[in-house]
Amino acid sequence: MARPEFTMGIEEEYLLVDRDSRALGVAPEGFIEGLRQELQDQVSPEYKQCQVEIGTKVCVSVGAARDDLRRLRSTISAHASRQGLAPIAASCHPFSDWKTQHHTDKERYRGLERDLAGVARRLLICGCHVHIGIGDDAVRTDLMRQMPYFLPHLLALSTSSPFWQGEDTGLASYRISVFDNLPRTGLPPDYQSWGELQRSVAVLVDLGIIEDSSKIWWDIRPSHQYPTLETRIMDVSPRAEDALTLAAVTQCLMRMLWRLRTRNQRWRIYDRFLIGENRWRAQRYGVTEGLIDFGANTIVPFPQLMAELVGMLGEDADALGCRAEVERVLTIAETGTSAQRQRAVAAEATEAGADQDAAMTAVVDHLIEEYHHDL
Repeated sequence: MARPEFTMGIEEEYLLVDRDSRALGVAPEGFIEGLRQELQDQVSPEYKQCQVEIGTKVCVSVGAARDDLRRLRSTISAHASRQGLAPIAASCHPFSDWKTQHHTDKERYRGLERDLAGVARRLLICGCHVHIGIGDDAVRTDLMRQMPYFLPHLLALSTSSPFWQGEDTGLASYRISVFDNLPRTGLPPDYQSWGELQRSVAVLVDLGIIEDSSKIWWDIRPSHQYPTLETRIMDVSPRAEDALTLAAVTQCLMRMLWRLRTRNQRWRIYDRFLIGENRWRAQRYGVTEGLIDFGANTIVPFPQLMAELVGMLGEDADALGCRAEVERVLTIAETGTSAQRQRAVAAEATEAGADQDAAMTAVVDHLIEEYHHDL
């Protein structure tokens, strides 16, 4: 069986905030064009005018991805600073109102506004997508059937959106709640083959409902544009090293599942209803309450789950040269995600006498610092 390349590509979406007010800003005219002079097609506008999207090159290792991601983040920061702006890598802005934000004047986004109406207007969210190079369509489909079991784990580790319009939502990832209002989102159907998947997509394309599979936004999908399997469930990570850890774990999980396939083995495919319960637990609690181990029929604390995951992926992490990044999930599980850090900043500000507005401003300051933490 031909070994997939397991190359890595990371896409991230950032919010631009005004350095004075800490509210969302707007990319000024010429901002994206100026970035493209340095970054070419690795940067693009996003749905809202306050957003920008980057994509790393195709990377053979997490080390190469680190170099490229740091370069991209640093360049965005430098250009934003000259405009009185700062980027943050959080999936929701802590206090700005989506109703005051406008979409980018681009045909794709005008089409989204027409098709999705009020649902699209609330899409003031940012995510992280990790592409892993798997060229064989049959293998991509097979791994897409097995990977959903681990998607809640990845979501829990990435959670960075506890606040929405100045209020604590009680969720670790409010972004998922917003995004799930769109059609063709969530866990993918359990397609048995590449042909079955393609036939389903063709129904919507032939009816003119969608142009192509890029309008299918499942938590994991075969990329329409690249020979990759694209994991899309994660919040964007304020710290670059957290993003690299999640990318390394994604890469190792796919290699592990492929390795099982070469031995005529596979990960058990659980009902999407059950996986959806873990997805909800990750969305609600992040790493604080554990996930269901369906084989053991018990809820396992997240640090224990991560210890088991690191042990299971050891061979793959060594083969791919990313053991340190994979083992970092143990630290995230013990110390918490961005959602917990944001809440701690807000609580500290409130205890010091800040009102709600000032506490949310402190959270934005924290997120600006987190963005630059690993650069």
